[in-house]
Amino acid sequence: MAEASNTEEHILLLPFLAQGHLRPFLHLANRLLSHTPFSVSILTTPLNAANLRRQSENRNLNIVELPFSSTDYGLPPNTENTDRIPLTSIINLFNATTSLEPHLRDYLSRHHLGNPPTCIIFDVFLGWADNVARSIGSTGICFNTGGTYGVAAYISIWNHLPHRNVGDDEEFSLPGFPENIKLRRNQLHRFLRAADGSDDWSRFFQPQIRSSLNCSGWLCNTVEEIEPVGFQVLRNSMKSPIWGIGPLIMNSSSSNNDSKNDEEGCLEWLNEFEKDSVLYICFGSQNTVSPIQMMEFAKGLEESKVPFLWVIRPPFGFDFNGELKPEWLPEGFEERMRENKQGKLIRKWAPQLEILRHEATGGFLSHCGWNSVLEALSEGVAIIGWPLAAEQAYNSKMMVEEMGIAVELTRGLEGEVKEEGVKRVVEMVFDRKKGSYGWEMKKKAVEIGEKLKVAWIMEGVNKGSSAKAMDDFVEFIVSCRSKEVA
Repeated sequence: MAEASNTEEHILLLPFLAQGHLRPFLHLANRLLSHTPFSVSILTTPLNAANLRRQSENRNLNIVELPFSSTDYGLPPNTENTDRIPLTSIINLFNATTSLEPHLRDYLSRHHLGNPPTCIIFDVFLGWADNVARSIGSTGICFNTGGTYGVAAYISIWNHLPHRNVGDDEEFSLPGFPENIKLRRNQLHRFLRAADGSDDWSRFFQPQIRSSLNCSGWLCNTVEEIEPVGFQVLRNSMKSPIWGIGPLIMNSSSSNNDSKNDEEGCLEWLNEFEKDSVLYICFGSQNTVSPIQMMEFAKGLEESKVPFLWVIRPPFGFDFNGELKPEWLPEGFEERMRENKQGKLIRKWAPQLEILRHEATGGFLSHCGWNSVLEALSEGVAIIGWPLAAEQAYNSKMMVEEMGIAVELTRGLEGEVKEEGVKRVVEMVFDRKKGSYGWEMKKKAVEIGEKLKVAWIMEGVNKGSSAKAMDDFVEFIVSCRSKEVA
């Protein structure tokens, strides 16, 4: 698309450089174009821009490239997102995102001189963008691509480090949360467990989060009705308005296009099974588990006799994009699963939303990344949680304790996984006798799915909560614009 005129009202979007953030920003851009009068541009690095152009079906969306040099921050050439870089190098990428600031300022001076964008919507990890917005007379809005509960816990822990003097299996309170909500130190990612305020991770996250908290407003990829605690905690921690405008996930037409690329025949395989009988297993696009965990997990799956579809990658410590070796699984495992028609292993990619929408899918074993959570709940699918990084443990905790739609199998790469435990949890989730735990989980997941479906209803006075929130957001940024002009 041609560059938008600098005389029209414009919104700029600045995502963090990870697929779990880029995709929600793309969905947000499409919502803004569909439901607001503004022109919209996404600003990101060249490789990410190319990927977004391939994914986007909206010709009115402007995708702008900002220069980026990964080698300046100790990363391999052409590294522009978290794909294919080891966990130990992720902090280098976080630090590298600060190099986008002068390029953003240069873009603004060339394309918005004298007519700043109505607002700049930036990722929670790019808090420096709020200062840029203020300096040019624009409005800075933070977009939280996760849920409110998860991000509120993330913010609370990074800002206060309340776990520093607590043993691994001891509970601690989260500043700002109700007193009855506690975490254990071993629920935290190992870099956060080691944080003391002077480490590399603290030095990046603390100032970025604090800048984001001081911006003019927050958009959240969630729905007001399903996260009352998260919204309450966030609103208590900042003076700015917060709008729940989720779920921002792939629409039906796009997911149908994905199903056409189902080269491994996942959907055809699912057609052979009864309703709610299959467990879908996927740890997201950038996660895997340890070799010992993978072996025990496979044993427990086989013993459960529950049919499964497993998106599998080499275990931690090996080439994530390499070939799957037989020694990582029980001897003859894949052959037996194929012959018995119990399971199917998918090597690289699966049409996740179409799988979750399939009537045969009865459960989802997930790393509890927020995009996957929303996709599952939108289809009323109960979750077995295995959180691995970021705010995933907090998402899992909320789904277990607040929503009642999940059970946690283990957590992290250090969590214990035993054959008998896997068998017990999987069987429990697929026990759908009325009154059973599995039945209750499914019932509650369906109820939440209905709330997500009606959130974007657009008809008159019956507008859903997210549609109303988008209206309120537009009214807010227009009023801010009017004040700046005056």
